[in-house]
Amino acid sequence: MLGIGSHRFANRLVVAPMAGVTDRPFRRLCRRFGAGHAISEMVASHPDLWQTPKSMRRRDHAGEEGVITVQIAGADPQMLADAARFNVERGAQMIDINMGCPKKKVCRADAGSALLRDETLVLRILESVVAAVDVPVTLKMRTGWCQATRNAAAIARQAEAAGIAAITIHGRTRACGFAPGTVEYDTIRAVKQAVTIPVIANGDIDSPAKARAVLDYTGADGVMIGRAAQGRPWIFRDVAHYLDHGVLPEPLPISAVRGMLAEHLEDHHRLYGEAAGVKSARKHLAWYLEGLPGAEPLLDRLLAVSSAREQTALFLAYLDALESEHPHLPLPDYPEVGPLFPRFH
Repeated sequence: MLGIGSHRFANRLVVAPMAGVTDRPFRRLCRRFGAGHAISEMVASHPDLWQTPKSMRRRDHAGEEGVITVQIAGADPQMLADAARFNVERGAQMIDINMGCPKKKVCRADAGSALLRDETLVLRILESVVAAVDVPVTLKMRTGWCQATRNAAAIARQAEAAGIAAITIHGRTRACGFAPGTVEYDTIRAVKQAVTIPVIANGDIDSPAKARAVLDYTGADGVMIGRAAQGRPWIFRDVAHYLDHGVLPEPLPISAVRGMLAEHLEDHHRLYGEAAGVKSARKHLAWYLEGLPGAEPLLDRLLAVSSAREQTALFLAYLDALESEHPHLPLPDYPEVGPLFPRFH
């Protein structure tokens, strides 16, 4: 069980905050499939952006179960403190500070992983946000700006001293982006050894066996899963079962998945409105259908429709037809896990 501050979660599995993906409907879906905790999409700390439609959707937690956690991003300590206070006043039960985003747009504003270049500013931000609110504050970061300046362990010690309640570390530098094979599980292990607060490991955790291997290798208190949950939110179910029993669970009946995926689409359409919701749901549908038999012709039709009702009906009709041939979803084709050798020395 993972504990952060006064909060206790059902397991050690966390949904990664991903802009444009982990909105309220997706967080809810991942929780239903077994995630213990889910963090909101990144919201800007600049007050001029608090009331934009995008920010308001990202802060929409209506009816959401579990601990409400809002991730904030920026580079100004006072703005971040004000943003933390603003979100707590509107229901946030935890605040997460983004020092991990590698996107150029974010780093050009000296936010996200760009902050790792200035440890003095990092400390000012951490202390300001912790002092501003009376809920646990967590930090998500990378291992450093580049391979020559990896400073994750030093910043982790700063964070603990400043009162940060937990750290999530994506095991890549900003320079690595998401390049395959670049995750530094040895650095995550070093961070875990440097602090006493909970540490959550993130980066290329794409199977139950990989989650087990990363937990064992790093000593982390939990794992955060992001891209591997896109289109396969039941990975949390599979990982939880594997961690408890050492084997994968039985394949999911399509009948057990159909209703939850239908609710996800309906919730998605309600949040964004029909026109925007149909467009933004297409990526989720493409992820769901990837690798399933006979799905390719359906994708073209799904891209053409503009009606939420028709989009949902086409998808569910495909699932019904698939169920008549295959009562269960195909067994997960999880990647094999190689040794987690330290990449950098």
